[in-house]
Amino acid sequence: MSEPEWRRFNRANWDERVPAHLAPESDYTLDGLRAGYMPLHAIEEAELGPVDGLRLLHLQCHFGRDTLALAQRGANVTGLDFSGPAIAAARELAVELGIAASFVLADVYDARAVLEGEFDRVFVTWGTTVWLPDIAGWAQVVASLLAPGGVFYFADIHPAALVFDEEATQAGMPGWFAPYFHEGPLVLEDARDYANPTTVLANTRTHQFIHPVASTVQALIDAGLRIEMLREHDAVAWRAFGCLVEAPGGVFRWPDKAWLPLSYSLRAVRAA
Repeated sequence: MSEPEWRRFNRANWDERVPAHLAPESDYTLDGLRAGYMPLHAIEEAELGPVDGLRLLHLQCHFGRDTLALAQRGANVTGLDFSGPAIAAARELAVELGIAASFVLADVYDARAVLEGEFDRVFVTWGTTVWLPDIAGWAQVVASLLAPGGVFYFADIHPAALVFDEEATQAGMPGWFAPYFHEGPLVLEDARDYANPTTVLANTRTHQFIHPVASTVQALIDAGLRIEMLREHDAVAWRAFGCLVEAPGGVFRWPDKAWLPLSYSLRAVRAA
């Protein structure tokens, strides 16, 4: 069976981003990991809770920076990503830093088929579901990976923010880009990288998807999970728009008023 076009283009784009994100000029600093403790962004720090001794799965883990940070907190961590270069870099980084963590190369939709057992925590954050066409299928995978009583933690850019685009500015603020209830992929061409301003990507085409908050929440409920916490935030983990200003805790906020939510987070539980 041939690979779907959306996955082929997205994988090529993310494969190319790996060396750019490991470069010294990238926003992905590794200083905390090398010092023995890397804080997560302020939102996760306030909400995730202790993970010491838990079997934890980090889906769409990229090159494993947050995966290794969770391992440093005492979790028994597995990271999964669909990018071969990302998983190779994660494994090398784990060896370099002497951090015990496992990394698996697989698409997120195939996670249940390639992973053994169930997990006390499943962790998914920042720039994840926008790359996935089937939010209901994703939720079913997440639920299938949790042990009874296990907790799913999720934080990501708010889909309301994805309605806007930096290129279509209006009075210094982002302008309209795509409808909140847009169906199907947004096929985009962009040579820029969000974490390394010196990078010019060759694999510029991506397929991205807007999933309204209600769609994501309902998908998790339909998959059998109980929503325990749902919050909206006036901050996001990267400078999604040029007008955002950096705030304490490694997040970015609007420069004056909180015009709209920039991210949201939730915690869901599989029934014991």
